[in-house]
Amino acid sequence: MSNVLIVESSARLQGSFSRQLTQQFIGQWKAAHPADHLTVRDLALNPVPHMDADLLGGWMKPETQRSTAEQASLQRSDELTDELLNADVLVLAAPMYNFAIPSTLKAWLDHVLRAGVTFKYTDTGPQGLLNGKKAYVLTARGGIYAGSTTDHQEPYLRQVLAFVGIHDVTFIHAEGMNLGGDFQEKGLNQAKAKLSEVA
Repeated sequence: MSNVLIVESSARLQGSFSRQLTQQFIGQWKAAHPADHLTVRDLALNPVPHMDADLLGGWMKPETQRSTAEQASLQRSDELTDELLNADVLVLAAPMYNFAIPSTLKAWLDHVLRAGVTFKYTDTGPQGLLNGKKAYVLTARGGIYAGSTTDHQEPYLRQVLAFVGIHDVTFIHAEGMNLGGDFQEKGLNQAKAKLSEVA
């Protein structure tokens, strides 16, 4: 049995293309792996605060010196990090906002990229501690960005996932969602077809 962590980040609860891909993934995965446990972390319904002084204090101060707010921030970070540590498979559903990822997803990453927990510093540089995990990234994009210099979404996510030791990453892009003509239908169908092959 595997644990699958799914992180939703679309601000739209209705009409979201990335959420369509997530629902397809969940249906396919449950059919193929009925014994697996799936956890959905929805950052639109339950936003994670952006990194602030309380979170930094919670990480860096001894327990006896933490304020109530710092302790609460640490507990939140621990909860999010534990979900990631316990996951065998990570699914990030991310629409492209202004050429990159939603700020809610960035905030989640800021809570789980933790020195000594998900990565460590060594004499030869940082080393990821989440080796052996598989990740799927399901994106929706208004235009067509794959392979272009204006795509700051896939390169960034590949870098941060590799930083914590997750190198087995599959990206599935639904491109052209805001373009006219047949671009939207074609882009969504291509993404769903690719998704049907992986789950």
